Amino acid sequence: MPAQLTTNPDSSRASRRAIVIGGSLGGLFAGNLLRRIGWDVDIYERSAHDLDSRGGGIVLQPDVVEVFRRIGVDLAAMDLGVQSTFRTTFQPDGTIRSKHFAPQTQTSWSLIYTTLRKAFGDAHYHQAKTLVRIEQDPAQGAVTAHFADGTSETGDLLIGADGGNSTVRLLLWPDVKPVYAGYLAWRGLSPENTMPSVARHDLHGDFGFANNVGSHILGYLVPGENNDVRPGHRLYNWVWYRVADDKLLRDIMVDRTGRQRDFSIPEGMLAPQWKAHLHREAEALLPPPFRAMVEATAEPFAQAIRDLAADHLVSGRVVLLGDAAAIPRPHTAASTAKAAANALQLADALKASPDDIQGALARWEPAQVALGKALRRQGTETGNYLLFHRPPDALVG
Repeated sequence: MPAQLTTNPDSSRASRRAIVIGGSLGGLFAGNLLRRIGWDVDIYERSAHDLDSRGGGIVLQPDVVEVFRRIGVDLAAMDLGVQSTFRTTFQPDGTIRSKHFAPQTQTSWSLIYTTLRKAFGDAHYHQAKTLVRIEQDPAQGAVTAHFADGTSETGDLLIGADGGNSTVRLLLWPDVKPVYAGYLAWRGLSPENTMPSVARHDLHGDFGFANNVGSHILGYLVPGENNDVRPGHRLYNWVWYRVADDKLLRDIMVDRTGRQRDFSIPEGMLAPQWKAHLHREAEALLPPPFRAMVEATAEPFAQAIRDLAADHLVSGRVVLLGDAAAIPRPHTAASTAKAAANALQLADALKASPDDIQGALARWEPAQVALGKALRRQGTETGNYLLFHRPPDALVG
């Protein structure tokens, strides 16, 4: 905006402050990038504990690498993941249906998170901060976050990066909620050096797949404990999609302590009967190498597959990004990459219009909404085809 337009309240402010709600990947992407363009940033995470865990595997995408590059991560000095060589698809009996050369890099949630946390530092990363209310003052161009502990923080921008169950989205768009897709993902991580022989022979080093009725499984190697990518120190990551009606999902989501969870069971919290259930289903549906991996996994975990793509991501000085804005199905391999893309383009828009935050947000929003909807469409078509055998041209809308 031209400097002579001094009626904009932004123009009198020498520095900008962003309040980021959510301290996982989306919040850290945004926090690091906005700091790089000169903003003061504080991140507020509801959990009182460090989020770092073994988590799960992620296909490394260019947008994530671009965030690392922009925030000063020495890419030449670190291993970003584990390379796979071939994509191999198995028939249910274990014979190979197809195999083709398709090298790519798989990383882990933990590696991305710890890299971003180190870059951001601890001084402005606040834990045990649960958002309860948002107030905006359009005349001053300010937004205030109120927390459950009675404290509040005011800034020029509030970023809702608090995941699929976003409190920010609930406060501003209460009718916009994720919808269960009719199937869940069982997941597992096992040390590379404990892979059963049949799994090591057929799966090791490749990106593997297998389909059956109401069943789709895939797997690959990812960095191990402490982000170790040395051979013998890595983890094998598998994801098994299975159709489950609402009642079955509710039953699975009761953890080993008896607590009813909404849409995910963390590693180590799955009730014991479901491990036996998995082994029975693996015997019936999976080819021998994947069956062996499921049976060898000490602590499987689970997450419901859900759809969300919000029509609006901006309300005054509040924006949504990452899974708070849209939840791509895992088949797209795009959840982390989309959060990175949202944050990259937000930083670009704010840098291009330093004296017109509202205009920057208005220009940023349409492409992000379109991206979320495109990924929802892609994920729905893929999931319906793989799990329900409905081809994409049968979909409406």
